[in-house]
Amino acid sequence: MAHIDLGVDETLFPGITGPLRFRAETAKPLNELAEVLLRGPNSLPAGERELIAAYVSGLNDCTFCCDSHSAFAAAQLHDGMTLVEQVRADLDAAPVSDKLRALLRIAGAVSESGRNVTEDMVETAREHGATDVEIHDTVLIAAAFCMYNRYVDGLGTLAPADTGMYTEAAQRIIEHGYLRRG
Repeated sequence: MAHIDLGVDETLFPGITGPLRFRAETAKPLNELAEVLLRGPNSLPAGERELIAAYVSGLNDCTFCCDSHSAFAAAQLHDGMTLVEQVRADLDAAPVSDKLRALLRIAGAVSESGRNVTEDMVETAREHGATDVEIHDTVLIAAAFCMYNRYVDGLGTLAPADTGMYTEAAQRIIEHGYLRRG
């Protein structure tokens, strides 16, 4: 049970969805940010951007965000959940491009502190083909998910153990995005 009364049934609105319904005026910019970062036009595929969100959420030990964005990434990546789990278990051994691995290392550094991102990390990402926009967006995705993770866990919201719920949510996100309809 959440630390405050969110005015919703947490089993129907778990994780971030309850707090977003609690404060519609703050939900709007948070959802808009997620939409731009994770689904907007970008040279990084949406599945890879969701993987960055899942990776950072896992490092931050945020069960709801990690499980949900792992499902969102898996639904959009060729190797699905197998790849997501490989990245989360051992980034060095995971079968991802050198560019994505370099970007995930930057995201991991941001999850600890923005100051942990080094020139060498950025240069390595560039050497593997990352653009300045991709580096920028990786840092912002990681920073935003540090905020989202702390928002979810700071309010003590429910993180369902049923992975089917996350798979269903993935299909809604792919079809409709993060912006509320109607």
